[in-house]
Amino acid sequence: MYIKCPLFISPLTSSFPMAPTDKMLILYDGNCPICCAKRDFLQRKDRQNNLSFSDIRSPDFQRLEIPVAIELLEREIHSIRPDGRVLRGMEVIRAAYEEIGLGWLAKPTGWPLLRPLFDRLYAFIARNRSFISKISIRRNR
Repeated sequence: MYIKCPLFISPLTSSFPMAPTDKMLILYDGNCPICCAKRDFLQRKDRQNNLSFSDIRSPDFQRLEIPVAIELLEREIHSIRPDGRVLRGMEVIRAAYEEIGLGWLAKPTGWPLLRPLFDRLYAFIARNRSFISKISIRRNR
């Protein structure tokens, strides 16, 4: 079932240009409140309009134009860089923060001693995001 999370700024683009683009495309799960909150934060902070977003749960999501299997997209966040490179997991967060001018904030998550910890933490949250979202929603009521 598709449940569209509310958009913070503008409608999402779910068609992917085949021509090179100057924006990093972030593929996220629109059924996940944590993912939608992260998308909203990034949109708010993206004053240079360097990011674009696509909800993998949207009925008009065009899977054929994405070089990543839907099963992988469902497990964790992915992005496609303007040069065509595909990033996943914490790498997406680091790159997105860099694109919006907050790279300094995510920089420690990439330091050699801390990187494995943050990568595992992200993987844990991604795997359990449904449960974590339910707990968070219950606490906010």
